[in-house]
Amino acid sequence: MRWIVKRSIVMVLTIYAVLTFTFFLIRLMPGNIVDVLVFQYVMEGVPEKEARLMVSALIGYNMSEPILVQYTNYITNLLKGDLGYSLYYYRVPVSSILGRAVPWTVFVLSIGLTISFVLGVLLGMMMAYRRGGIFDGIATIVGTVLSAVPNYIIGLLLLFTFTMTFPIFTQGLLGGAYDLRLKPGFNWPFIISVLQHGALPIITYVITGMGSWMLRMKANTISVLGEDYVVAAEARGLKKRRIAMSYVGRNAVLPLFTRFTIAIGYMFGGSVLIENIFTYPGVGYYLSFSVTSRDYTLMQGAFLLITCAVVISNFIADLLYSRLDPRIRLE
Repeated sequence: MRWIVKRSIVMVLTIYAVLTFTFFLIRLMPGNIVDVLVFQYVMEGVPEKEARLMVSALIGYNMSEPILVQYTNYITNLLKGDLGYSLYYYRVPVSSILGRAVPWTVFVLSIGLTISFVLGVLLGMMMAYRRGGIFDGIATIVGTVLSAVPNYIIGLLLLFTFTMTFPIFTQGLLGGAYDLRLKPGFNWPFIISVLQHGALPIITYVITGMGSWMLRMKANTISVLGEDYVVAAEARGLKKRRIAMSYVGRNAVLPLFTRFTIAIGYMFGGSVLIENIFTYPGVGYYLSFSVTSRDYTLMQGAFLLITCAVVISNFIADLLYSRLDPRIRLE
């Protein structure tokens, strides 16, 4: 109980330190939301002075306000559960924007992460048991390449291949999470449309994540195969399948569990590059847009969401790991 209380305090302090750091950091970035919108009006032929007055009145954001006053107001509103309003999307709450984006990010990333983890673990065990063979050599090369190639490269290749060369997922060119002409609900046309729009992002996450899981699982399995309890199990005449699943696989996957749980936390931040490539309306897409447009409040909300998800996932990983591995005790 004492450990949980101490970790909870550390969690709160970590979140506070990160949101404070990001608050001041993003305001050190060159440019601001007013300059971005003024530039757009000027490009349309509006005089600069008139454009600046129009933008200031539109967003109701005073850039001349001292930064400490802005920080105090932000913390005060945050304690009330108010993330503020987006500076780019007129009078739209940040919580509303992120609330619409989180389900789509969790949808594609949860499926992609789970499939890549399961495939990586199974293939990694096969590589370890067949080490030195043809399968191990080919799989090691494939895993190394997949873990080294940036995910946006894979995304672009999939987008070009399956929307132009082989037009199977032409919805990838249209973007969005589903066909806007359909009415959202539990009906087959809407479900099929959601799966079609999310197919390429999911495949990208599976391909780019599977390589690292394969290599890590292979290394862990080889290490476990040399343990005394595995040798003892073999000497007792237990079936190879039971040894592989109950003795080797269970212990080899434990070190990957923490990484998998942390990956779940990062999942709520989405993937900025992938979601932009496929114009998928997730958290990563809006985070990228907020950085480009200098939408401070939306940027802060996205960073806060990611920080809370990662810190909480680390906390949960520590709690569950002690349950999965009896050798670990919370001190």
